[in-house]
Amino acid sequence: MSDDSIPSKNDLWHALSDSAKAQRDTRSYAKADVATRLGTSGVEAGEIATDTAGPKSGLEDVWIPGVEVFQRRVWQQRHRGWFGEFTRLTEGRLHDIGLNPRQWASATMFAGTAKGFHIHPPSLPEGVAPAEWFQKLYVENPTDYTARPYGEEQWDAMFFVQGVIEFLLVDERAGMPRRVMRFIIDGDNIPGPNNIGLIIPAGVAHALRCGSSQDVIMVYGTSTTFTPEFEGRIASGVEQCPLPDEWQAYLDGDSNAE
Repeated sequence: MSDDSIPSKNDLWHALSDSAKAQRDTRSYAKADVATRLGTSGVEAGEIATDTAGPKSGLEDVWIPGVEVFQRRVWQQRHRGWFGEFTRLTEGRLHDIGLNPRQWASATMFAGTAKGFHIHPPSLPEGVAPAEWFQKLYVENPTDYTARPYGEEQWDAMFFVQGVIEFLLVDERAGMPRRVMRFIIDGDNIPGPNNIGLIIPAGVAHALRCGSSQDVIMVYGTSTTFTPEFEGRIASGVEQCPLPDEWQAYLDGDSNAE
């Protein structure tokens, strides 16, 4: 055998077949900045949580206006359990922005399941164009919380008692930049900076899925009582649970079903 046929040992992959070497790829472990990851691969909720209302400093250009992500205090007692706060009427984020939910509920999501994108319609004054209204609310006067029609459109305020949650937000309000926020939230049973509270404005599509082998338990309040007409669905097929093909064929009267 000639020396030309012996691969150089300086090539780490010299012992692989030509086919494998041609298909081989190398994973990049470089970590993009928070602003880039927020709208792509996602971030930890603790990376974007704020101490005051509004976007995280430095993330204004990628933040969805009106969204609030804030730290919550969770007290752990290893021998008993834990206790966590969400809001008070006299202080805290909901108080700061003037949001007082009219209805509270809880929900459980089994491990391996997801809630597809859903969205609530914004309420606008008669004769005002959507882009003009949103510009006034969120760009020109972002801290004038009294101008927000909380009682006429559904805003969601929530926290998670248990599980790991991947959350996605998409701004679909007319005239607003279409921004995406993607982040991981930890339930109170997993103590740490990802124990956050979340507030979502009307017109912002949102979806979530379980991110671990544990069921998710969530608690959420809405600025209006439940109104079926306020519930819009987008790409929510993930919530369906189709029967096995042979079961469906049998139900449909297919004589060839085994």
